[in-house]
Amino acid sequence: MHNCLFLLYKKRVNFVLFTLVLNNVILAFCWVYIRKFQSRQESEVVSTITAICALAIALITSALLPVDIFLVSFMKYPNGTYKEWAANNETRGQIEDTVLYGYYTLYSIILFCVFLWIPFVYFYYEERDDDNVNRCSQVKNALKYTVGFAIVCVVLLLIGAFVPLEPPPGQNSTQWEKVQYLFEELGSSHGLPALSFSISSLTLIGMLAVITYTAYGMSVLPLNLIKGTRSVQYERLENTEDIDDVELQIEKLKSKCKDGRPLSSRDRNNLQELEGKLQVLQRRGRHLEIAERNCCTKVGSALRPFKILLGIFFILVALLFTVALFISNLDKALHSAGISSGFIIFGTNLTNPLNELLLALQPVFPLDYILITVITMYFVVTSMAGIRNMGIWFFWIRLYKIRPKKTRPQALLFLCMILLLIVLHTSYMIYSLAPQYVMYGSQKYLVQSQMPSAGSTSGNATFATTRTCDADAPEDQCTVTRSYLFLHKFWFFSTIYYFGNWAFIGAFLIGLVVSCCRGKKSVIEGEVEADDSDLSDDEYVH
Repeated sequence: MHNCLFLLYKKRVNFVLFTLVLNNVILAFCWVYIRKFQSRQESEVVSTITAICALAIALITSALLPVDIFLVSFMKYPNGTYKEWAANNETRGQIEDTVLYGYYTLYSIILFCVFLWIPFVYFYYEERDDDNVNRCSQVKNALKYTVGFAIVCVVLLLIGAFVPLEPPPGQNSTQWEKVQYLFEELGSSHGLPALSFSISSLTLIGMLAVITYTAYGMSVLPLNLIKGTRSVQYERLENTEDIDDVELQIEKLKSKCKDGRPLSSRDRNNLQELEGKLQVLQRRGRHLEIAERNCCTKVGSALRPFKILLGIFFILVALLFTVALFISNLDKALHSAGISSGFIIFGTNLTNPLNELLLALQPVFPLDYILITVITMYFVVTSMAGIRNMGIWFFWIRLYKIRPKKTRPQALLFLCMILLLIVLHTSYMIYSLAPQYVMYGSQKYLVQSQMPSAGSTSGNATFATTRTCDADAPEDQCTVTRSYLFLHKFWFFSTIYYFGNWAFIGAFLIGLVVSCCRGKKSVIEGEVEADDSDLSDDEYVH
């Protein structure tokens, strides 16, 4: 017993050390990423710290799902028996509760960021744009707008505290009895359902962000790597020709007023447009000249074969995810209890390639955990790529552009808030891709069977066979991940997520077609644009 406690204590210490190292790596990445896109002229300490912390929270939360799957799998040996330190139900319960509290702690921090911290900092800098407002008035106005977000949060918490958790009767009562048991196991207090409802409401917004940004990022990122960029020498030559052409048109218009006659209103408008276009072309020429001398451009050309291979790998992964998601949704449509049950389904009835791949990698530790971690980070990276290429939009209005060294503090705060919402929905996306693995991990259990003894007429021999955990497994032999229980606490959210998956597949296919039809991007893509309308696009050339 003492040896088991010592091993458990040692594993906890190692896990804490691993967590600290992982958090430091995530913070370093967030600092580099924010500093890369942050405007040099408008950088502020408070907004920078807020953006770095919010992005770090998003990444740390996304890393919790692989940890959840690892812990439930680590409790058992490959032969299906519990390890000595996990043989006690109380010990397993403590570990499961630790993971559950980890989810609620991080999700509570996300609520605080989305409804209080980020809105306050955002409106504080929005008020700062007015030179006539002092700092005290900035704080008051920011608090005034933030109170509105806080009221929304309180309303969601109250609804979640009193909304009935009992699901409607389904076609398969046995399945619903299991669902009710799992929900009761998760907890019956009003505080946890309230938090869960608030997070699920934000996850709906995250679902829209995933359909918009992640789906597009999964198509545009690999195709940009495969197609590469245009030749900087050719772009400079083309830009020089455009400058000469615009200057010639300007000279023609100015020649009309050499004799002292004023230009017509139409000619004045044309002249103003041409002068603005000439300024943009001249700025573009300076950027191209810098890019041609930049060593990063030369290194990028040398790494071109590697980029092509990486792009092919990414597009294959995206297609694998799309096929797995389609099969999972089709499985739910055919074998679940229907729309009124939230399309909840136990196990898999159709062969899901990604789920089968994860199960096949289980014997080779820790390949399955590495793959689920890579899948999680893949969604985050493609989401970043989608936001980077599209910018931040409100319906048909583009609010901000995400550009290296020129992104406003408000845009970075929007970026981090969107990533927080996307990470909330990522767990359900991964569950849809590999439902059985996300539910049970690599757990196995023993099935006792009797066979007649050879050469004996008295009694039967008992044999134990190992099976992969699924919905038919005894409840005391397989531990369900806390993530699965959290995702399916409210059946009506699961129904909306199900239809959101179909929308995600459609958005990915549309984005893939659009990305294939577009040509190569410029080597200075996004640095100089004709429709620059916010301060993040100004170059501040003196």
